[in-house]
Amino acid sequence: MGLFLSALGLMMIFEGVPYFCSPSQVKAFSQKIGEIPDQILRFIGFASMLAGLLIIYLGKSFFENN
Repeated sequence: MGLFLSALGLMMIFEGVPYFCSPSQVKAFSQKIGEIPDQILRFIGFASMLAGLLIIYLGKSFFENN
């Protein structure tokens, strides 16, 4: 459970950085995202999930002490 909470907290930090650093650019991007086709957004989301899984796998494989 501790690992999950740590991962959740880290995700929230990464999600919050753009809003803190450049809120005006986030607003502009939010307005433009509606113009991107659904298939492109779906592909980007899927690729992000695969990249996240790969990072988790590599992290567990190389840095776990078991």
